[in-house]
This record gives sequence, C-alpha cells and structure tokens, in this order.
Amino acid sequence: MKWSAFILFAANVFLPHSQWAKTDEKLNVILIICDDLNDYVEGFDGHPNAITPNLVRLAKRGVRFTQAHCNIPICGPSRASLFSGIYPHNSGCFGFTKWNTYEVLQNSRTLMDHFRENGYRTMGTGKLMHHMVREEWKNFGNRSDYGPFAYANGKKVAHPDVPKPYSEIGAVDGSYGPFVNLSRRKTAEGHPMSWRNGGWGQLSKELRVESQEDRDQTPDEMNGDWAVANIRKIGGLKGWRPFFMGVGFIRPHTPLIVPQRFFDMFPLGKIKLPEIRPGDIEDTFAQTIRGIPSGAEPNSSRTEDMGTRLFKQLVASYPTKEEALRRFIQAYLASVASVDEQIGRILDAVDESGLKDSTMIIVTSDHGWGMGEKDYLYKNSLWQESTQVPLWVSAPGISKENAVCEQPVSLIDLYPTLVDLCGLTSETRKNDKGLPLDGHSMKPLLLHPEKGDWDGPDEALTALYKWRMKYDPAKESYSLRGKDWRYIRYENGKEELYHARKDSLEWHNLAGKPEHAGKLQEFRKKLETRLPKSGQIPPQPPFKPKEPINTKISAEAWKDKYFSRHPKADTNKDGKLTWQEYKAYRDKFDPPPAKPETNSKKP
Repeated sequence: MKWSAFILFAANVFLPHSQWAKTDEKLNVILIICDDLNDYVEGFDGHPNAITPNLVRLAKRGVRFTQAHCNIPICGPSRASLFSGIYPHNSGCFGFTKWNTYEVLQNSRTLMDHFRENGYRTMGTGKLMHHMVREEWKNFGNRSDYGPFAYANGKKVAHPDVPKPYSEIGAVDGSYGPFVNLSRRKTAEGHPMSWRNGGWGQLSKELRVESQEDRDQTPDEMNGDWAVANIRKIGGLKGWRPFFMGVGFIRPHTPLIVPQRFFDMFPLGKIKLPEIRPGDIEDTFAQTIRGIPSGAEPNSSRTEDMGTRLFKQLVASYPTKEEALRRFIQAYLASVASVDEQIGRILDAVDESGLKDSTMIIVTSDHGWGMGEKDYLYKNSLWQESTQVPLWVSAPGISKENAVCEQPVSLIDLYPTLVDLCGLTSETRKNDKGLPLDGHSMKPLLLHPEKGDWDGPDEALTALYKWRMKYDPAKESYSLRGKDWRYIRYENGKEELYHARKDSLEWHNLAGKPEHAGKLQEFRKKLETRLPKSGQIPPQPPFKPKEPINTKISAEAWKDKYFSRHPKADTNKDGKLTWQEYKAYRDKFDPPPAKPETNSKKP
C-alpha cells in the first residue's frame, strides 16, 4: 500500500490548535461501533475460530458485558435509539424513516450533541447514525461507505467468487470474498470487473488494487487512519477540551469483502460450524408474522423475510449446507479480524499519545447476526443471535479491570452511563416535546461487575422491525432477555419462552408447556408494564414513499395499483402480485432513479 497518500490525508484531517482549550480534566470518550457484529469474537461464547487479539486487549482494561442486547435488531432504528437514549416504543422510530423527522427525536439531544453542550469537542467518522446529520457533530471525517463493491457494466454486483443463486441477491447482502485484483475477472456476460466504494445512493469512485501491497484503502482503513491521526494530534497538545470521538466501522456488515490476508487466517477446512438443531424452527413463530407459514401454498400472499431467503439461497448455492455455511462464516470471521486490526491501531494511538489514563473506550455493535440457526441468516430476529451485541467498556479509574458482567443490559443504557461517568447535566431534552433518557447508568456494574447495585430492569427489552406506515408500540413484537429466561411475544399474540440458562441455544420453546404457565404469565405482565397502552402512539412522520402515491390508501392497494401498470411483475402468473415479486421486478426493470456517479482522484 502506498503510504504517501495517508500523509497527505492526515494533514487534512488534523484539528487546528485553536479548537482546543484547557479545561478541568474530564474523561475523554472514544465510542467504536461495528456493524452487524455478533458474538464471533474472543471472550464470548461465539465462534472458536475467531481471532480478535485487540478486543482481548481491551477486555483486560475494563468490563466485558456478556449479556448486552440491542433495542431493535436492525441498523437504522437501533442506532437512533442508542444515540438518542430513547426506546423505539417511546420515540415511534421502529423503521428506516430518517430519525430526525420524528418529533420526539427532533426535540431530544443526541449523545454527541449533549456532549458538545457540555463543553466537549465532538468528532466522528464512518457509520454512526444510520442517517447522517452533519450538524450534530463539530468535526466529521468520512461518511458511511459500504465498499468495497465489485463493479461491472455500470452497476455494483456480487463478488465474482460467489455462486448463483446467492449472488443474485445483489451487491450488498449477496456478496463476500477477498479484496483482490479483478483486472482479469469478468462477469458471466463477459463484462470486465473492477472495484468501487460508496454508500446508499452516494457517488462512488473506483478503488485500485494492483496487489495486496499496492492498493487503495478500504473505507474501514480510512476511518482507522482518521481516528489515529486525530488521537495523535490531540495527544501532542499541551491542553485541550475533553473530546468525544465516535468511530463507525462497516464490517462485518455485508458485503463481506476485506483484504486476502484476513481470509488466509481462516482455512476453510478448519472452520467449525455452529450448533444447529435440525427442525429447530418448527416450534417458533416468527414465520407466522413475516414468512411463509408451514403448509401454505407456494403462491401464498405472504413472502419470505430476508433471513429465511438468505439462508435458503446460500444453501442452494453449494453442494452441501456445511460448505455453504463455512464459506460465509469464513468471510464473516475475516471481516471481524479486519475490524479488530483497526481497533488495535486506535488502542495503540491512545497509549502512545499519553491519553490512556484519561480516555474511556467503548466498543459495541448495533445488533447481532444469525448464522443459520433456525434456518435464518440475518439480523432482525428476536432470538439470541440477533439481539445480543458484544460490549466492552474501559473507563480508567472507574471500571474494574479484566472483569465480566452477566447482568442483562442494552444499548439504551450507554447514553445515561456516559452522562454519569463524564459528569454531564442530566437534562437531555431540548424542550417539552422531547423525552428524558430511558436507560440506566451502568456505573455500578463497572465498579462491581458481579454484584453491582444496578437500578435498571432485570430484562433487556428488544423490539422487532417490520415495515409499516404507522406503528402502534403496544402491538409490535418484543423480546425480554433476563439472566435465566428469554420471552418473546409476537404482534399476533404467539409466544416463545426459553430457559436461557439451561438452553443457551434456545432450542426448546417452553411457552406451550403447562408447567411453565406461571412463568409465561409473569413475563406477560412485565412486558405490559414496560410498554405504552394501545393507541398511545408517539407523533410519527408522514409516510413518504420513493414514488408518489396516495398515502391514504393501504400498502396492499398501492401494490395492486402498481400491478395494474406492470402485469409482467407477476412472475408465477397466478394473478396476484406478492411483495417479493414486486421487489424483484422493480429492482430488475423499474429501479428508482440513480444519482450520477463520478470518478474522483485516487488518494
């Protein structure tokens, strides 16, 4: 790799001296968020082949939370909840509508805005909140970039090593493989291939790969450089305001594309497969609200959700299910290892800059990821693989070192914890239309991880994302995860109950067992006390679809109208257009207008 580009890059991102002033000493904060990171890291009960030495280093400095959970297991609303400190059922933000269009969130301070109001210098880079609002930060580096993407014939495509039908899913979720020279690779149609970067709807530029030593940087590497450069600059100053730094790494979000050397760390034949119980999905009910029910006709109006589709397409792409999972897990572990390397560079920069004893470091994820359990390969489920997030907190002078905490906590608790540890004001509302923080400070658990005087709830609460025009918080799907039990209640009233202490893989749904009726009733009451009453709906933004429609008609009526204009979208010719058929047809023949792409100069 050519490092002259980095020198020029670093010179442009350093913060000027004038932005820093001597103040009373407070803890600095570096918050690192990885995307789609499950427990496939060392120190958790995830994957035995994981190689994450730098996260092990961080764990020795502080507390490792083994039962931390997200509050909604999909990117946009999860990050909105984390950075606002407000549950989805109180803000109304369950989906991908821009977070700053919700009345409650408009009038409540984000985490970084609250730090700025309290005299901190705020800076960030990468994917932090799903919808970037630049004004929330004093300094910001690079916007979200999901690359590298394979590119051919004017569009992003799946990595050439991914077979069909999985590759047909697309350039994001259907793509994984090493970041290597593609100059001799072509698509099945004969189109030459190259690399591009880019985010959702953003302009992209070509990425050059001559060899593993001579190539452009990945977006995560660029964000690592940005963080290291600014940490070193701050450490070299004689006095500064305390700083809050957010660093958002994309991996291991799909496409799982990282340099070849990370794939080489995980030989395919040595990858251990997850424990998956045959037929484990049969006593679950997620499919009754979003998938094809067991026994349904093939042309059912219900469509498969993404996790089911990804699992089936992956398995169909290889001779055996075992090989399919090993291929995907190899790419996932490689992606995790690549992020661990960047985290190590940040730890080194903190240590070398003399900031170690004054800087709190937190690493976590927005949600987990299922790896084939219950025939599901994705996020957005209410099972352990999807709701659990790894969480490390190192707070010098406060957190116990090399400690483990099993108390269930959730991402909603990060905001009040930082307010407590950094001595910020407790008022986070901008006005009466905002809401106070929903979470609880984890400081007692940092001081005494095993028996801290935690005043938060016994169970972590997680909601489920489902596309809707309007959300009634009382009628959505939820999970409660305590030390010993997990309870799930779906929107249709179906329930799942797992004795998580004895059944950590959640193989046995006990909800229908008469001997557990009392426990089931206990969790029903607990969930009811934590949610608003039916009809108490927070103000929500007006529905604005990508193409103009009458928002007063239902989604099904709108789909029928689309069908009347595009009869060929009914691929199985049964006279009905399913949402799956609509999406497949739209993506292939009727895509929304794309923004023009331009080539920028290579760094």
